[in-house]
Amino acid sequence: MNHPQSDSAVDLIRTPRLELVLMSVPFMEALQRRNIETASRELGAVVPMWMADELQDFLNYRLGQLRKDPSIREWLGRAMVFTESDGSRHAVGSLGFHGAPDGEGRLEVGYSVDPPYRRRGFARESVEALFDWAHRRYGTTRFVASVGPWNEASLNLVAQLGFHKIGEQMDDIDGLEYVFETDWPRPASEGHAEGP
Repeated sequence: MNHPQSDSAVDLIRTPRLELVLMSVPFMEALQRRNIETASRELGAVVPMWMADELQDFLNYRLGQLRKDPSIREWLGRAMVFTESDGSRHAVGSLGFHGAPDGEGRLEVGYSVDPPYRRRGFARESVEALFDWAHRRYGTTRFVASVGPWNEASLNLVAQLGFHKIGEQMDDIDGLEYVFETDWPRPASEGHAEGP
């Protein structure tokens, strides 16, 4: 499967094992329609039906936002694309910010990983790379994550990334969420050194 060339440094973020590919509107629209063949062609990677099912609320909301303000696209969804040893490319998850920085200059992150690819460190690798990108490109130093109290894997991840709890909120879809915040980049003594 051929994969599209990125238009700029905004479109693609590389990690040691993944490409974080900015979702195009045609990709998002195909995924919203659950047209996996078209979505896979648009992304240049095999897209699982899990992603279409998992992202329906995200797609409905974000496509509405993009129709009103296309300039926010770089902040929103990215597909985590993994290239297997045989060269085949697979979307193994998604991540992105909830929008442009808020009034305090913070960005809220969201992420999900396809169940067969969980517990391999893809979420952490992707989130760290996305934070590094936002810090290098825009100078963003504060990030937020909202996590359901039942989501043990995400609670562990935010702890590993140095987040601390700052409150709670009720989400219309997910119910009770704990709200966490962290500064980035973390000092090297905390296990993260900013890349070049």
